[in-house]
Amino acid sequence: MGNFEKKLDVFIDTFINSGGYNKVLEGLQNTLLIAVLGLLIGIVIGTVIAAVRVFPKYKTLPKVLDAICSFYVGFFRGTPIVVQLLVFYYVLLPLMGIKMTSVSVAIMVFGLNSGAYISEVMRGGILSVDPGQMEGGRAMGLSFTATMMQIVIPQAIKNILPTMGNEFIALIKETSVVSFVGATDLYVAFNYIGSNNYEFMVPYIAMALIYIVLVLIITLLIKIMERSLRKSDRSM
Repeated sequence: MGNFEKKLDVFIDTFINSGGYNKVLEGLQNTLLIAVLGLLIGIVIGTVIAAVRVFPKYKTLPKVLDAICSFYVGFFRGTPIVVQLLVFYYVLLPLMGIKMTSVSVAIMVFGLNSGAYISEVMRGGILSVDPGQMEGGRAMGLSFTATMMQIVIPQAIKNILPTMGNEFIALIKETSVVSFVGATDLYVAFNYIGSNNYEFMVPYIAMALIYIVLVLIITLLIKIMERSLRKSDRSM
């Protein structure tokens, strides 16, 4: 126990006296920023793709769009996110002459990646809604798009809320790979603290605890939202 206390003292000294907490705050901020914005981008992209995938394929344009969406989903679901980060940061963006910060690239890639997964989740949610809802909307004179956006998708979101929470948790944990493109996240921050004194045990334990706390908070928020939605359903 004495050895662990010594390691803990070294960690506290580096964390407080050497300004390690600044690195941790920066890493936590970037982790949350990448996960939150990545999820929001993913929801927008995923909703659009899901709507295209369930759109009736009577004409050429819907068929072409469906093929493009299928390729998109296949690419982002079929390759590891770290490969996507490396390809975008070191290959595609330089070829196009576009300069972006590592955090911005991470947000974009995480959003694109999340969109592919959310599209399938959203598609399942849309298909789980009673077909009578679509028929009722069309009978009221609404277009397919208007019925989808105003009636079907809001109900689908209620059905897939727990899965969306799982996607957010996955994004939080996957941000640990952004160090491959030079972005500072929680892993980089605690690795920096450990590298200062070559004591990695306590920094890595602290990092794991922060991830656990973040996941518990997200889980609690999802449960609160689910209870709120159930109450609103009962009151209707």
